Amino acid sequence: MKISILIPCYNEEFTIERCIMSCLNQTRPADEIIVVDDSSFDKTPEILKRFGSAIKTVRTPKNTGNKSYAQEYGLQFVTGDVFIATDGDTMLSKDFIEIMEKDMQDGSISAVAGYVKSLKYNWLTACRALDYTVSQNIDKLAQDYLNFIFVIPGAAGAFRTDVFKEKIMFGHDTLTEDLDFTYRLHEMGYKIKYNRKAICYTQDPSALGAYINQMRRWFGGGWQNLKKHFNIPNSPGMALELSLIYVEGLIYSFMMIFLPLINLYLTFYLLLIYSAVVLGLSVFGSIKEKRIDILFCFPCYIFLKYVNAWIFMEQFLQEIILRKKRLVWFKPTRVKM
Repeated sequence: MKISILIPCYNEEFTIERCIMSCLNQTRPADEIIVVDDSSFDKTPEILKRFGSAIKTVRTPKNTGNKSYAQEYGLQFVTGDVFIATDGDTMLSKDFIEIMEKDMQDGSISAVAGYVKSLKYNWLTACRALDYTVSQNIDKLAQDYLNFIFVIPGAAGAFRTDVFKEKIMFGHDTLTEDLDFTYRLHEMGYKIKYNRKAICYTQDPSALGAYINQMRRWFGGGWQNLKKHFNIPNSPGMALELSLIYVEGLIYSFMMIFLPLINLYLTFYLLLIYSAVVLGLSVFGSIKEKRIDILFCFPCYIFLKYVNAWIFMEQFLQEIILRKKRLVWFKPTRVKM
């Protein structure tokens, strides 16, 4: 089995070297590593040149302004039977390829979703780490049981190249290309496996403004894809999962924002219960990830849940009610770690 790695990048001078080194230092070496430089103007091209023939660098004729276009440009150079998609700010665990290769030995599997961890930096990344821990150890396991993995992370996915090139490809009409191609895999009946041992480490936004912009992209892209793939549920499990994410999500967000205007006593009572639940999840996340900062971030995590609730409703209004579709790509500012 020939395995390729596809890495799109744009102005990733702080992270791209570490990303490539993690791809080179694998227990099972990649057969080819293709880095798509989306016409970077920082030191990224200079850093890529240092790797010489160890990687294949392709540069877009001009900046595409969107990750999915850069990925599509690079996909034409992929020659592996399987390709791993990751990001320029991401590091793969040393046995990532080995784990993906074992899963792909099963001919019935067309794609594998890996496990994303947030690199430690400040309180915001600690909150993201808690979110990832809960969503991937509880929510995603439930999705796997229901045979409906909601999304293959764009930074940690493996795909059969022929299936992806002929049937799926990278879409450009939503803000979340990873959710888009996951929906298409489900629509066409391809099997997706979730493997928590295939770990990657990503750099999440470390400033509140950048975090808000990222959530607007994720939630906006979520509503765009729901509208685009509205007929996707072909089983009770899929219908249940999507209703929990979007219908229950709207109800939950509305209550968080507007309940204090209706009944302060009830709000205070529910907030106490919710805080106890979040504290319990923080203890779980701290033990699971062996990070004490996850335990201490739980008050900030509750604050971010209010931020998320507002953005979730904002994007519902924008994308579904007003139908003002946005396709402006947001790339967070990287920091040196």
